[in-house]
Amino acid sequence: MSAHESKPLPPIDLSVPPADDIVRVTFLPENKSVEFPFGSLPYEGHGEPMSFLDVAENYDIFLDHACGGVCACTTCHLWIKSGENGISEPEDKELDRMETAADIQLNSRLGCQAIIEKPGAYVVEIPKWNRNYVQEGKPVSGAPARDYGNISE
Repeated sequence: MSAHESKPLPPIDLSVPPADDIVRVTFLPENKSVEFPFGSLPYEGHGEPMSFLDVAENYDIFLDHACGGVCACTTCHLWIKSGENGISEPEDKELDRMETAADIQLNSRLGCQAIIEKPGAYVVEIPKWNRNYVQEGKPVSGAPARDYGNISE
């Protein structure tokens, strides 16, 4: 469990660029933004270190990853809206996996593989069709809680 999970996200003035050594990531459509000093994010095995999945998991922002972040599915598919120059180039394993993704675009990446390589501002969008209500026990932000009761066979 991340140290960031129990704390609400502090407000960030998006009209001001981040400081020189700061990473700012905004996740759309939830408009959740986080900031942290480059290189300070603890790694807990969520995709590649400093990947968008790693950032999301550290700050309790839901980004589906059915395979556990090992580049074996496309549930963490997202679109890079800005900041692409500070992100790693995709490796062959990611490119091969992306061939199976729905609605692939020029700015498509897997959140578990796209690594933030330098400080700056990044905006990513989780496609609407890629947002599950419940996966791994985590509800999507704003989704109503579901009670399926006691299911027996």
